[in-house]
Amino acid sequence: MMIFIWAEDLNHGIGFKGHLPWHLSSDMKFFKRMTTGNTLVSGSRTFLTYGKPLPHRKNIVLTTNRQKQYPEGVLVLHSVDDLLTYQEHHPEETIFISGGAKVFASLLPYVDELVRTRIDHEFEVDTYMPTIDYSLFELVSSEPGVVDEKSPYPHFFDRFTRK
Repeated sequence: MMIFIWAEDLNHGIGFKGHLPWHLSSDMKFFKRMTTGNTLVSGSRTFLTYGKPLPHRKNIVLTTNRQKQYPEGVLVLHSVDDLLTYQEHHPEETIFISGGAKVFASLLPYVDELVRTRIDHEFEVDTYMPTIDYSLFELVSSEPGVVDEKSPYPHFFDRFTRK
């Protein structure tokens, strides 16, 4: 199973200058809870924002750059076909896709579920989530996140499954 996991603002913005434009503690905890024990795929720039392989997850970087070196234990795949072959050989794994925009766009035809944190705020962004045809998906749950000093913006955790 392949699942997109991301956070976006009211304008579908997902990044600014290579980083998240916000800090929501509850979203970070949600991301950790959802992805721990699973396989996490990210593009090279998204992986760099983590600073290191995320613990208790199988970390995969999807990149066309064959020169860049990654920390020990990080699996590097170089194409969508490589990832689809990996998925075919590891059907027991739940594969979470964490971005960035190019990775989401290239894998959109293959994703089974969408896990979106929808932030009820507009931020300065330079990177947007690719357009998703939500008519192909069914909203199965939507839960409000906790708003407090560490998570100051109203936000919702939405989960969709492909119809």
